[in-house]
Amino acid sequence: MSPTPVYTVGNAKVARVTDCEIDAFTLSDLLPDWGDAHVPLLDRLPMTVSADCQRIVLSIHSCVVWLGCVVWLGGKIILIDTGAGNGKSRPFAPYFDQLSTPYLARLKALGVTPEAVDYVLHTHLHVDHVGWNTRLIDRRWAPTFPNARYLFSAKEYAFFRDPANSDNRHRTSFQTQQDSVTPIVEAGLADMIIVDGQEWIPGFSFHSTPGHSADHASIVLESAGAKALFSGDVFHHPVQVMAPHLLSIFDPERETTLTSRIWALDFAVDEGAMLFSAHFAASSAGMVSKRDGEYSWTFALQ
Repeated sequence: MSPTPVYTVGNAKVARVTDCEIDAFTLSDLLPDWGDAHVPLLDRLPMTVSADCQRIVLSIHSCVVWLGCVVWLGGKIILIDTGAGNGKSRPFAPYFDQLSTPYLARLKALGVTPEAVDYVLHTHLHVDHVGWNTRLIDRRWAPTFPNARYLFSAKEYAFFRDPANSDNRHRTSFQTQQDSVTPIVEAGLADMIIVDGQEWIPGFSFHSTPGHSADHASIVLESAGAKALFSGDVFHHPVQVMAPHLLSIFDPERETTLTSRIWALDFAVDEGAMLFSAHFAASSAGMVSKRDGEYSWTFALQ
């Protein structure tokens, strides 16, 4: 694997920590409204599809943020989302079942040990965003980052605690809570928050972008006048920047998802914010621009 690029946002540094990549979906599998008219968009995005252009390549990863130059935060290390995790039973999502990836080794290669992480911030509580919250130690799921505070939506946590919401769509998410979220709560490391745009730790605010999950958040980093947007699953593939109406099979609330997506796009454009996506291949990071009402995407250098 090539060296991980590190991006600068004000006084902060940001890098991706890869857990795995999957190509389990064809374009039409993931994006039901995909059609021939959208094919030319792939000419700008060859690194995000398989060699035959039939399957989408999705990255599963965290972002690590260093704020070592920010005196008022005292040199903190923050993780945003934690991938799918190792050794976890996911019978209804086989591409995440019993994984064995070198995620922690990749984190260490960036100079970060689990004990050094100060905060873990979650955009939402789905299987591929909370998995490395825990790892198996002495046959029990224990916090991977034992000195960190884990921040996530109180409303989303309550959603996955309510048996009334346990249906086929959410069955993997309910299973995920048992091994990847509940142990964090029981260890006293969870800070459940309201997703309302406010800053919950210095420099980081949680903005409501629902539609994909019960209380999905996009996280904004502001440092020395610069901004970054960690968009979670507002997008799954960069064609959705250029064609925002293309929803994925994982977006159950169409109009709400579209509203959230346009908010994220306009925020990235208006604020000049680098966008760090949760699933784009290649560098996963880039910039959104807008001309004559049309959005476009440019990957940051790998």
